[in-house]
Amino acid sequence: MSLVSASAGISQFESPAAEYKALKPLSLDDLIVGERKSSTYFVRAQGDSMTGVGIYDGDLLVIDRACPPRHGDVVVATHDGLFVVKLLDLNNKCLISANEDYPPVEVNSASLIEGVVVQSIRCHRPL
Repeated sequence: MSLVSASAGISQFESPAAEYKALKPLSLDDLIVGERKSSTYFVRAQGDSMTGVGIYDGDLLVIDRACPPRHGDVVVATHDGLFVVKLLDLNNKCLISANEDYPPVEVNSASLIEGVVVQSIRCHRPL
């Protein structure tokens, strides 16, 4: 049996995807974390105290420690030895839930802002 070569007979045809070769590959790390890899960490939200700002039980929160907290930011803080996710109210020096069922928490000397929630990721199918 002899080997025969075949030609498709098409010349000067470029793939429609050829223009995408020059683009940077898709990276969720770049999209979600960006340049602050060393100051970013993830936590999983628990409870319903932040549903008013779209954070639900089980959501994955992207926290940036290097981002300076501002009034109205969603932050992760320590309160009474526990980590909490709340809205930062600098005017009244308290942490506020985004659910009316939870009272504000006064910020005191033991409270520590651990970082600013910069993004949240919702899982639509439980892991």
